[in-house]
Amino acid sequence: MITSRDNPRLKLVRKLASRRQREKAGAFLAEGEDLVGAALEAGWELDFALVDAARPPDLPLRAEQVASHLLAEVSTLAHPPRVIGVFHAGRPERERPELGLALWRVGDPGNVGTLARACDAFGAYLALSPGCADPLGPKALRASMGSVFRVPLGDFDAAGAVALVAHGAPPLAEIDPSLSRFVLGSEREGLPEDVVAACAATATIQLAGAAESLNVAMAGTIALYDWRRAHGAG
Repeated sequence: MITSRDNPRLKLVRKLASRRQREKAGAFLAEGEDLVGAALEAGWELDFALVDAARPPDLPLRAEQVASHLLAEVSTLAHPPRVIGVFHAGRPERERPELGLALWRVGDPGNVGTLARACDAFGAYLALSPGCADPLGPKALRASMGSVFRVPLGDFDAAGAVALVAHGAPPLAEIDPSLSRFVLGSEREGLPEDVVAACAATATIQLAGAAESLNVAMAGTIALYDWRRAHGAG
């Protein structure tokens, strides 16, 4: 059982709270039974797992026990988890579906995770530009509820897609139904002109109330649902 704060595995867990360290190590953390179980079920490769010696979880994995207070110290959660898994960042092969979202510099990890969950729900893939939040960071993983482990990820490409803008474009329902990818920008800055110009079309989600715009995660979810509904699958 691990009883020292200087244990190398505990030191690595602390480091992996940082995106820079995750990229350097090629690894990430999954905290709690639900996320660890989801990653294992989706085929991600586990490096090692640490479990609370006083409250080991019921999961089919080999793990090393850790003193409860030490596991709590290295966790990013408000309530200490019963298990922390360190996984290799190499993504299992996934077939990319027709439907997808492409995010331009969406830096909020909660929005990235929520959009991964929406993609999982509607059978879509998720593409991220440089400047987006890390989908394998702790906050994004929690917001995704494990969906990020199942959703195909790709690189950002606006060509042939629909740019979702807050105002001044045709209603979403009027776009060419053959277009199945939607580009969304950050809520603060939106999409730059060159990205919009690279898209095949623009569209706006019409609002009936006084709100200026929708949260980017809400807008992306509506776009996915609307496409599925229009194609008889929602």
